[in-house]
This record gives sequence, structure tokens and C-alpha cells, in this order.
Amino acid sequence: MTEHVLYRQDGGIVTLTLNAPERRNPISERGMVDAIIDALERIDADPSVRAAILTGAGTAFSSGGDLRAMQDATAARAAAPAATPAYYRHGIQRIPLAFERLNVPIIAAVNGPAIGAGLDLACMCDIRIAAESARFAESFVKVGIIAGDGGAWLLPRLVGFSKAAEMALTGDPLSAAEALACGLVSRVVADTELLAAAGALAARIAVNPPHAVRMTKRLLLEGRNMRMDSLLEMAAAMQALVHATGDHREAVAAFLEKRPPRFSGE
Repeated sequence: MTEHVLYRQDGGIVTLTLNAPERRNPISERGMVDAIIDALERIDADPSVRAAILTGAGTAFSSGGDLRAMQDATAARAAAPAATPAYYRHGIQRIPLAFERLNVPIIAAVNGPAIGAGLDLACMCDIRIAAESARFAESFVKVGIIAGDGGAWLLPRLVGFSKAAEMALTGDPLSAAEALACGLVSRVVADTELLAAAGALAARIAVNPPHAVRMTKRLLLEGRNMRMDSLLEMAAAMQALVHATGDHREAVAAFLEKRPPRFSGE
């Protein structure tokens, strides 16, 4: 069987590639779900990984759900609707929860269409860079369903409620330029430059002290839901930890001595 997700590490940077290009990289099937989660857990458990990139093989980032598989399951779902929530809980809904647990920064390199759950997958990443050929659509209404994978939680936090409502209620696609204008992506580059641009950004992250990077990401994630006083308490506790690291001492010494720092992850 073809490997669902390709895992490649170059120094401190891991690139994950959704690897079903002939079907435009759908993520709804159990094999792909398991492969994505396994890759994220592998990244998080490896202290040598400083940053990650997620992209798609072929001409699409991800088509989201497999419509043919969805059509084949229509009768069974209609006959036993009470079974569908468990199907989602034990299937695709595990992906956003795995991203929520991930402390390593991850960049979506959106190399083509990111449709439905594919758009939501990009939204699960911390940063999104788009190729000029990328297209984005929260298109669930177009096939008569809703976002069952967290899109209604993710998208408004990135583009605001009004734009998220427009995207979700119309299902209409955005071009890469339109995605940039509404803040869905932070940069648009030529198709041929996408992975290089994502790699350069990952390298800018990876050069920093890894404990501080992972804790900074965790604070950003938790800050979406916490009160200010609770977040300050969490930040103070984390600060006690990073103040005790060798990399903190090295960073201060290098700054004062006007030399490049040499971080060891200690």
C-alpha cells in the first residue's frame, strides 16, 4: 500500500506530504487520519525537530472528503444516523485534536486547492503560505453537509466571524490573493517557490531555542481560550523553566558578546 503521509527530515525541519495525489489527497479515510496523527505525534516526541511543514503531493493540497466514498456510504448513514457521531469522533475529528496537542510550529504550504476539510486542515496549522495556484473553499454546504472537523471553530479565529460566515454559508472559493487579503494566509508565492519559501520560514523558526519556541506556541494556542490572568500564570510558570535552560544563558551571552548563538536544546 502507498504510504499515506511521507515523512522527511532535513536537520531540524520535518516535511509531511499528503500522498494520495491521484485522488487529490482526501483526509477523511481512516488510513490517512491515522497516518497524519502518527506523524504529528512522532514530530512532537522528537526533540531534534524544531519546525514542520505540511503540503500535498501532486497539484492539490487536499480535497478534504472523498465524495465517492461519501456517496457509497449515504444509504448506511441514513439508515443508522446515531452511528455517524462516533464515526466522526473516532475518525477525522481526531486530527484537529492532534494538531491542538502539537507543540512544534507547523507551516501549511498550500500547493493547490484546499477544499472543505482540506481548508480546515490548513487552518489547523500555525502559519499558511499559499502558491499562486492555491484555492480555498469552506464548501461543505455545496454538498449538503456541515464542517464536521472543527472548521466552524477554526475559521472565525483566523478571518473573523463575518468573513468566515460568508465563506461557510456560500461555499464559494477564494483565490490565493483573496486569502491573503482576508488574513487566511500570510504570504503568496509563485508555485515553483512554495516549498523553498516554507523551508526558509521554517529555518527562521528552527534557528531559535527549541524550548522557548515550543512554549511560545503553546501560549499562543492556550491564549485563544484563556482569561488574561490565567494566561499570565501559565506564562510565569513557563518562564521559570526557560530561565533555567542553557539556551537562555547562551542567547543572552551571544547577544552581549555580539556573536551568533549556538543553541543545543538544553
